[in-house]
Amino acid sequence: MKTALPFLTSTLAIAAGLFFCTFFEAPPAFAQSRPKPFEELAQRLVNDQLDPDLIAEIFGDEAIQFDIEGISAYFRHREATLDYDQFLSSKSIQSARDYMAAHEDPLSKTEAKYGVDKTVITAIILVETRLGKYTGNRSVVNTLATMAAMADPAARDYFWNKLPEDVSISRSDFEKKARQKSEWAYRELKAFIEHVDNEDLNPHEIIGSYAGALGIAQFMPSNILAYARDGNKDGRINLFDHGDAIASIANYLNRHGWKPGMNRKEVGKVIYRYNHSKYYVDTILEISEQLKG
Repeated sequence: MKTALPFLTSTLAIAAGLFFCTFFEAPPAFAQSRPKPFEELAQRLVNDQLDPDLIAEIFGDEAIQFDIEGISAYFRHREATLDYDQFLSSKSIQSARDYMAAHEDPLSKTEAKYGVDKTVITAIILVETRLGKYTGNRSVVNTLATMAAMADPAARDYFWNKLPEDVSISRSDFEKKARQKSEWAYRELKAFIEHVDNEDLNPHEIIGSYAGALGIAQFMPSNILAYARDGNKDGRINLFDHGDAIASIANYLNRHGWKPGMNRKEVGKVIYRYNHSKYYVDTILEISEQLKG
């Protein structure tokens, strides 16, 4: 799925928009379930110089749907904090040791190249996806497209009327959060489309978290473009591959200030750039220490 028109002049962009409006005809069943703002979102992407053929292919597929269930997680009031202590159990630590043994070659080579401690890389993979076993169950393109489409008032209204009953949030708070998330999601959607185009992937086959993070490393698409690396040297970037995920985590930490010989506090500051949670940072550091023991 390679992009045929990487850049469009303003004149061509207008022509592309007209082409898209004429070309884009969704199947009848799809048209009934897809809110109109998805059409407007697709047109916005074309206007932003993405290949109209590619956008028509993505948004013309019946798999593209508003993900009410998944995105509702953003609007649920949850007081409980994720139980990071589960990753410090003897069973989890042993699983991490087994993982290090099974992936000794890429971990050691990556540590040598980027200077990042392989126990920290392993700890991040353990916490993010239980060593690659749980990478999410939501369609990434549906997640990001749903949030991005909510820049439109009609899409927000559509979503609001379909929120599950267990979501407790005022309409004003919903509107504020939806508008804030929509612009962020639009940028991530563009990055996702660029990533799948670069790697010739089917966007509808890629699953991830309810936030749109994907792969063993749980990278957002913008971070894939900026920091992901081809660790297994097969000429492609695939964050569902352990070699690529290991190298990508190391490159991310390296680019955010990791240096060999840092003390615990300095290491913690770098890990915080990966996940802005002190609880998360402390858990990664503790797992790393146990793996060294």
